[in-house]
Amino acid sequence: MKKIAIIGDRFMLPDVFRDKIVEACGDEHEISMLELPWPDVPMEHGYAVEGMDGLKEYLGKPGDIVDFVGDAEILVTQLAPLSRTMLADLPGLKLVAVSRGGPVNIDMKAAREAGVLVVNTPGRNASAVAEFTIGAILAETRLIRVGHEALRRSEWRGDLYRADRTGRELSEMAVGVIGYGNIGTKVVRLLRAFGTKVLVHDPYVQLSAEDRNAGVEHVALDELLARADLVTLHPRVSEETKNMMNAETFAKMKPGAIFVNTARGPLCDYDALYENLVSGHLASAMLETFAVEPVPEDWPLLKLPNVTLTPHIAGASVRTVTYAAEMAAEEVRRYIAGLPPVNPC
Repeated sequence: MKKIAIIGDRFMLPDVFRDKIVEACGDEHEISMLELPWPDVPMEHGYAVEGMDGLKEYLGKPGDIVDFVGDAEILVTQLAPLSRTMLADLPGLKLVAVSRGGPVNIDMKAAREAGVLVVNTPGRNASAVAEFTIGAILAETRLIRVGHEALRRSEWRGDLYRADRTGRELSEMAVGVIGYGNIGTKVVRLLRAFGTKVLVHDPYVQLSAEDRNAGVEHVALDELLARADLVTLHPRVSEETKNMMNAETFAKMKPGAIFVNTARGPLCDYDALYENLVSGHLASAMLETFAVEPVPEDWPLLKLPNVTLTPHIAGASVRTVTYAAEMAAEEVRRYIAGLPPVNPC
């Protein structure tokens, strides 16, 4: 029998974690559960809290987390932090299953030194984000947001049927997809169904044979920016990709192009984006992630009429919850059975 501590929240529900673990591992294990109040309460960032250096996007007071986990051998969570000091207070902990794409709430160096195996759930929300991205693209290309906002003001925009003001079909557009990972590949597949000309930039990944045979092109970044009618971001955040969309790269985009970011805020220089939207160089933008979250009430991009904004919800779906819990439960099953992990960090 193993002692398993589950720290869920109001998205990754503790009950769902428990049910999936019981399905995978049986009901003979001792399971305790705790629910954190995210997303009703915003996350913390380690750089702002003493002793939590290097941790990002977590929730929970260290002392409370340590007291709850206690002598459990296995911890399953999405947001609970584990700093070096906390790990030192949890000598019995051997496995941490983090139900997210990266263990940003864990001090990985300290975990390795302590002999704690950390696993994660890459791709857990890839389908949700890809679908959301297509919705974001359609909201801009087919003027869904423009028409909606006008009707909310009791304004009938019949002029949006004019040839010089109406939207464009994906079937006659070129869309540039930056990043060809779990999400980017799914976005490409969905775009192909519209008959879209798809351009991909990712210097570390080759196109699949299926995409290559379907006419998808793998191109340099400058070529993608120059040719694409719409650019959508999907790379991971790294030193190489931080602020990859900046004054210089926005200037290289096709005049009148659309910009979509459903990936991460640090990929984009939002001041530069603002200037390009105000000047008319870019037609519009759809933004789902931001440099600071929640965004400040006086943030200039909130005021622009050619921007669609959503509060970082692309990865939120019922299927994401169950799929991530299934992936975490499988890692727990493998650990108990003495098998190697599927997704070690």
